[in-house]
Amino acid sequence: MTDPLSEAIARVHHEEWARVVAGLARRFGDLDVAEEAAAEAFAAAVERWPRDGIPPNPGGWLVTTATRRAIDRLRRESRRDAKHEAALMLHDDTPAEPKGPVEDDRLRLVFTCCHPALAMEARVALTLRMLGGLSVADIARAFLVQKTTMAQRITRAKGKIRAASIPYRVPSAADVRERLAGVLAVLYLVFNEGYLAGAGEDPVRVDLSDEAIRLTRLLRTLLPQDREVAGLLALMLLTDARRPARFSGTGELVTLAEQDRGAWDAELVGEGLAIVRERAVVVATGGERPGRYQLLAAISAVHTGAPSAGDTDWAQVVSLYDRLLDLDPSPIVRLNRAVAVAETDGPEAGLAEVEAIADRLDGYHPLHATRADLLRRLGRAREARAAYDRAIGLTGNVAEKTYLARRRDETR
Repeated sequence: MTDPLSEAIARVHHEEWARVVAGLARRFGDLDVAEEAAAEAFAAAVERWPRDGIPPNPGGWLVTTATRRAIDRLRRESRRDAKHEAALMLHDDTPAEPKGPVEDDRLRLVFTCCHPALAMEARVALTLRMLGGLSVADIARAFLVQKTTMAQRITRAKGKIRAASIPYRVPSAADVRERLAGVLAVLYLVFNEGYLAGAGEDPVRVDLSDEAIRLTRLLRTLLPQDREVAGLLALMLLTDARRPARFSGTGELVTLAEQDRGAWDAELVGEGLAIVRERAVVVATGGERPGRYQLLAAISAVHTGAPSAGDTDWAQVVSLYDRLLDLDPSPIVRLNRAVAVAETDGPEAGLAEVEAIADRLDGYHPLHATRADLLRRLGRAREARAAYDRAIGLTGNVAEKTYLARRRDETR
């Protein structure tokens, strides 16, 4: 079992990583320097805090330590006048004045990592690493690729930033618009990793989901008329509202159909539904067609607005997924649609939809979990247990493993 001090250090890492890295990136203008100095500072904390105790202001201690490490690195690396001068300037601890449309260091860091010179996947992966502090393995799971592939992708992204001399600077209003799609993808993946952690002892990382919601709120303040920013915020709120009901007393995952809806966060539900209704009115009165996040939020609103699982309007869910497929014909969207099809047309129809994409999502555990459930409903117990085994082997979330193992053992 983890001791209290180790838990406290891990909590500080979750809470302070983004702040430390983002502040260093603004100050030094170099993402590599910022990340490595922050990592060294956290390593020093792991070494010193068990002996000296956690300081009263752990974030300040980490920033000070990381800044010193960064200055030392710059002086060691090069004696070029520009870098030497930059290092000397860093002795000035006067906070930089906010400039431009993005005044939060962490949001600045997101927009910097989402520079259009990088491929979209590289932008998202780099920002997840820099801002969320996710491990390469976590990010690889989010992208459904091997860990080595993701490590190479992040390394190439950093190399391209250096080669192209992409600066860390406050983005202009035009930059914000140009990079918004990548930023939204980043925030959504950070939220998802927090909402159901890919690995580790904790089934959720509330710090990540809370941070994604906080940054999305800031983004909506910055771009109040943007339909997809509103959609993403609504989606996060409606999803996060279910968090209190998602795990049993023994730590097992509780599916949406089995959750106690009275335990949901009514305030978050109300806020999310209000945004969805607001966007629906805009669309109905001749506004732009809904984008991906608005449609996902609308689907979540159908689920969340139903008094019980049995009252869910599955036909509407299928219709919304049909519209989403026009924008995003990915196998994951098709998998989610298959779940709804199973409710409207029966498990056999749903299974047919799943089998049509099975080869494209063989390493994706929700595919096998969905397939297992449909096979169980069809009475094909042996095949269902094998599918459960495959899903259990692919997921790293302990609460999800427990749930899947129970369902497998109950399948006869």
